[in-house]
Amino acid sequence: SSSPRTSNSVTTPSQPVTLPFSPPPPQTDCISHLPSGLVVGSAALNDGTGYYEVDTEGDVAAFGAAVCYGALTGIPLNKPIVGMAATPDNGGYWLVASDGGIFAIGDAGFYGSTGSLTLNKPVVGMAATNDGRGYWLVASDGGIFAFGDAHYYGSMGGHPLNKPVVGMAQDPVTGGYWLVASDGGIFSCHAPFYGSTGSLRLNKPVVGIAPVSDGSGYRLVASDGGVFAFD
Repeated sequence: SSSPRTSNSVTTPSQPVTLPFSPPPPQTDCISHLPSGLVVGSAALNDGTGYYEVDTEGDVAAFGAAVCYGALTGIPLNKPIVGMAATPDNGGYWLVASDGGIFAIGDAGFYGSTGSLTLNKPVVGMAATNDGRGYWLVASDGGIFAFGDAHYYGSMGGHPLNKPVVGMAQDPVTGGYWLVASDGGIFSCHAPFYGSTGSLRLNKPVVGIAPVSDGSGYRLVASDGGVFAFD
C-alpha cells in the first residue's frame, strides 16, 4: 500500500568523515540457516536471482544463485553486526557492525570504517556505490560516513528527529541516497523524494528500504512484513 507524501527531505551537505583503518580478520564458512530472531540484514543479487542474510554474530546464509564467500561465524566481534551490502558484480559483500566496523568479504574492497572512532550514535546500516568502489554508513541519528568513491550529499546528524534512522539505500540514477526512520519518514539526499509514512500511525516500525533498480521509486518494509510502495 502507499501513503500520502510528506516533505521531510534534506540535501544540505557538510564535511564527511573518511578515515582508513586495517581490514578485518580472516573469514569462516557460511552456514545453511541462521538462528531464529537474530537476522539483522539481507542483500540481494543485482539480477534478482538470489540473496544473502546476516545475523548479529556475522553468520551468513546464501540463497538461490547467491554464492557464499565467507562469514564471521565464531570470530569475536567488538560490536554486533547490523547490516550488509552486496557488491555490484555479485562477487562479494560487506558486513557492518554497530560501531561502524567493516568486514569486506569476497571481492568487496575495504575502503575504511569508523570502528576505531567514538560515535554519537550507533551505525544501523550501509549502502554501496554503483561501481562497488565505496560505501556509506548511516547512524541512528542520521549521521553519514562516506568511504572510497562514495560522495557525501548531506545527513541528518545534528538535526532533531521524530524517530531514529534505521537504514539507507542508494539512488542508482543520481548516486545520492535515501535515509529511512522507524516511522517511515524519508530523508532524500541528492535523490528524489517520492513519499513516506512519516505522518501515518503504523502497526509496527519500519526496519528497511529498498529502491527500484531504475531509481523511479522505493519500498519500505515494517517489522511485521508490511510493505509500503512509492511511485
